Amino acid sequence: MHTKIKYTPDYIFESSWEVCNKVGGIYTVLSSRANTLQKDHKDKVVFIGPDIWTETESPWFIQDDSLHKKWREHADLKEDLSVRVGRWDVPGAPIAILVDFKRFFEHKNDIYGQMWRLYGVDSLPSYGDYDEASMFAYAVGNVIESFYKFHKLQNKHVVAHFNEWMLGMGALYVKHFVSKIATIFTTHATSIGRSIAGNNLPLYKYFNKYNGDQMAQELNMVSKHSVEKITAHNVDCFTTVSDTTARECTQLLEKQPHVVTPNGFEKGFIPQKGAYTRQRNKARKALTRVAEALLGYSIAPQSLFVALSGRYEYKNKGIDVFLDSLNKLRSNPSLKKDIVAFVMVPAWVKNSRHDLQQRLQEDGPITANAALPFPFLTHDLHEPENDPLLSQLKVLGFTNSKEEKVKLIFVPSYLNGDDGIFNASYYDLLIGLDATVFPSYYEPWGYTPHESIAFSIPTVTTSLSGFGAWASKMEGVSGIDDGVEVIERNEDNYDEVSEKIAEALINLSGKNKKELDKIRSAALTLADLADWEHFIIHYEEAYCKALHNSIDRLSANNKDDE
Repeated sequence: MHTKIKYTPDYIFESSWEVCNKVGGIYTVLSSRANTLQKDHKDKVVFIGPDIWTETESPWFIQDDSLHKKWREHADLKEDLSVRVGRWDVPGAPIAILVDFKRFFEHKNDIYGQMWRLYGVDSLPSYGDYDEASMFAYAVGNVIESFYKFHKLQNKHVVAHFNEWMLGMGALYVKHFVSKIATIFTTHATSIGRSIAGNNLPLYKYFNKYNGDQMAQELNMVSKHSVEKITAHNVDCFTTVSDTTARECTQLLEKQPHVVTPNGFEKGFIPQKGAYTRQRNKARKALTRVAEALLGYSIAPQSLFVALSGRYEYKNKGIDVFLDSLNKLRSNPSLKKDIVAFVMVPAWVKNSRHDLQQRLQEDGPITANAALPFPFLTHDLHEPENDPLLSQLKVLGFTNSKEEKVKLIFVPSYLNGDDGIFNASYYDLLIGLDATVFPSYYEPWGYTPHESIAFSIPTVTTSLSGFGAWASKMEGVSGIDDGVEVIERNEDNYDEVSEKIAEALINLSGKNKKELDKIRSAALTLADLADWEHFIIHYEEAYCKALHNSIDRLSANNKDDE
């Protein structure tokens, strides 16, 4: 009879490697959603992340020893759990627990044996980051159990939400040892799907013929795939972030997600009205100054500033096709404005370029100087000779000379405000762009184009990204004039994609200020439809589904015990 009841959680625990630890897009998903959750579940939402900060403190964590002090002392003295409690320094300032999981390593073999006996998780062939992730996940399970029992939450509706294969063992621990807690597991991209694409195998051409277990064997991904698949099959509610990844889960994990939870965005990150204009002007000045210092000449004020950003996955993120599209534009007479293209993807950075730093420190104009040696790179790299982007620039013959209509600048550092060149965050620079391009081959959601339109920056993406697939369904979205250009991409149309990107940028180059402002407004209007205000309903559905299924599970178990 409970199926008609809409259950809402009294407590929500959510864990990820990226809580108070900015690594990739999942950080943005969780941190931007936190404010909306706080409005509905004030301080009953607890985020749990890894305490990996030794030499430096997390810049996103504010410790507060007054929060849950008695439980923290109990966990330390009675259960040998080392935790710090505070707040995540993002809009909404939710409670965050950082867990020191080092002590669990001495019990690693016992933990893996337990997970094999209980669920069949095969940790034997593990390598790389599997051990670290699993010990953290197991520690998270222990922390949730401790908090739950100390605060006597047995009669409350409690949900524990685990993100990515890395937290799989935490979900399995909670299901077995704290069975009254409803469990949710979200995969943002299946480990095996990402591996297939990352190994340059044709993911889409033979998609329906791939067997996840078989591919895990072939690609040496057995342990990660094992814990991810088993967790998906055992939690009360399994979710993923797009229809694209839902198909991937169904095929490769042999489990159809209960709910699709698309990623929203939080408006609190975006400067408003006059502040927006000031920040945009500041960003353009910063981008211009670095470009001019590197190139040794003035950038035309009307130049289009274009960027690609994200993880350094050369094929998956479409860096290869982006470079080819820029190469096509170098000699295209239809291009009405110069393009300064920034590729902002973290690589193996050695240090900030000292010669560029010195030039940026000079007073007054810096464009009278000659170009710096190798004027494509803002930071020195380890093994630049092996870098695929730099190698392709050489093949294509880019020069970055003043006569070239297209200049390309590679920013291989994390833009966290302390990179030594820009000393600004990614958002602080994004706001100064004219367009972004994300022609991804493999993109479960696509936070970067989503962030772009939220900052009123028109974007080009592909139908293979979850965000692109969502945007293409929106009424009135037919091309870059509507804020988003969604290019149909498949296994065999690489050249067509390259041409379409070039066409979109040519289109923008012919627009006047009034027309560009209209496009920017259209981008923001679309972004508003993807605000967490609209997307949080999918999480509410997942919470409700998890609680329903957990009640059914417990009821069935009780009947079995009778």
